[in-house]
Amino acid sequence: MAKVLIVGGAGYVGGWMTDEAIRQGDDVRVVDNLTYEDAYLKPVDFQFGDVLDFKTIEPHLRWADTVIWLSALVGDPACAINPKLTRRTNIDSVKLLTEAFGGRIIFPSTCSVYGAQDGVLDESSKTGPLSLYAESKLEAEEILTSSNNSALIFRLGTLFGISDNFSRLRVDLVLNVLTIRAVLEGTMSVFGGEQYRPLLHVRDVATAAVPHIGTSITGIYNLHTENLTIAQLAERIQKVVAGTLIEQTDISFQDARNYRVSSEKARSVLNFHPQWTIEDGIKEVADVILNKRIKNVQNPRFNNSESLKLMLGALN
Repeated sequence: MAKVLIVGGAGYVGGWMTDEAIRQGDDVRVVDNLTYEDAYLKPVDFQFGDVLDFKTIEPHLRWADTVIWLSALVGDPACAINPKLTRRTNIDSVKLLTEAFGGRIIFPSTCSVYGAQDGVLDESSKTGPLSLYAESKLEAEEILTSSNNSALIFRLGTLFGISDNFSRLRVDLVLNVLTIRAVLEGTMSVFGGEQYRPLLHVRDVATAAVPHIGTSITGIYNLHTENLTIAQLAERIQKVVAGTLIEQTDISFQDARNYRVSSEKARSVLNFHPQWTIEDGIKEVADVILNKRIKNVQNPRFNNSESLKLMLGALN
């Protein structure tokens, strides 16, 4: 049984990650500053901590065998709001982690580091980040790979779906937002539509990570379920949410990322096999909206950049 510290464990990825590590039999502690939450009510060992005040993290590092470092500002719009804060959160804190902790680190990066490229990309493909978010994750990767830590790094595809029963739904992710619009408005607007995304169910991050909490496998691994264009994704949603119209325009979408990835390395080395499909994610998000399980889906807390703007505004 490993002592597993999940920093940022109250978030979208951390919810299911925590549950899976506990199910595996690990001793789990969550540290989080509740950026997007008002409370953490899951019956798990919880400690308030903030990576920007690293002394609040250090005592827990001395306790842990493995650290799953989920703390980050995530997404291009959120990271662009305050570049200095992004660098402190996504890069400087990782450097401090490697200096203060000598054990195993599991770290989520992003397939956004590939930018816009043709072909199917593997971990040896060149990188070409198009945003501060992607740049910050790539720099954090370099810090980890050059450290003495046993570091396992996952380049995640675009996430979708529902995490655990406590974590918020994110409405700033393409599958989630298109599904919500299909249910509430009966129409999905697709701009361009030919840009590819590698998609990954949020719970499948834990599918890959948790079995390797106690192993010595290191390196960088792509994680995805399917590569789809935005237009193909809309068509898949249309099949689940019957009667939805797709409005497609040739106007170039402002997000220039366009890439497909291979996760063959994760399959062969880590025995990674995604457990949730695109349709699983569409159905569960549609169910939440249809059954009015969210009072106000427009609440900024469900959107990383909008929530961060409010938080930073309140501090000024």
